[in-house]
Amino acid sequence: MIVFSNTTPFIALTSINQLDLLPQLFTKVIEECRAGGPVAVPELTSLPWIKTIPSSPEISSHVLLELDKGEKHTIHTACQQKADLVIIDEKIGRNVAEYLDLSVIGTLGILLNAKKKGLITSFTECVRDMRHNGLRYHPRLIERLIQQCGESETDLT
Repeated sequence: MIVFSNTTPFIALTSINQLDLLPQLFTKVIEECRAGGPVAVPELTSLPWIKTIPSSPEISSHVLLELDKGEKHTIHTACQQKADLVIIDEKIGRNVAEYLDLSVIGTLGILLNAKKKGLITSFTECVRDMRHNGLRYHPRLIERLIQQCGESETDLT
């Protein structure tokens, strides 16, 4: 399975000490670049299950104009490599990837799958911890996923 990710899911999962979920769910993840964020992400090239691809200088599709550099690179390369899945959180990036017929999952989808496989004990606690670390997701999406997990929203506070 070919899985591409931009940096945001790495940042989100690292913020709650759950980066190790990715190799438990996917054999290898190809990452957009070595960009950082407000959360210290480990040196991704040191992890055996991550392959880093440098940014390509030119992206031809006009559809990608509204995206930031990392999202453009992730989606462009995923299309070129015929990726099975793209991990991306930003709404516009997700919409563009889906428009280009890529299968998409986000950090919350990763956590939902991890909960279903028994890799984490509480989806809601993970979301709460990400909120405490400054990461935000749409409240209705969170509510719907918490219900799918059979958990309670009262654990969010």
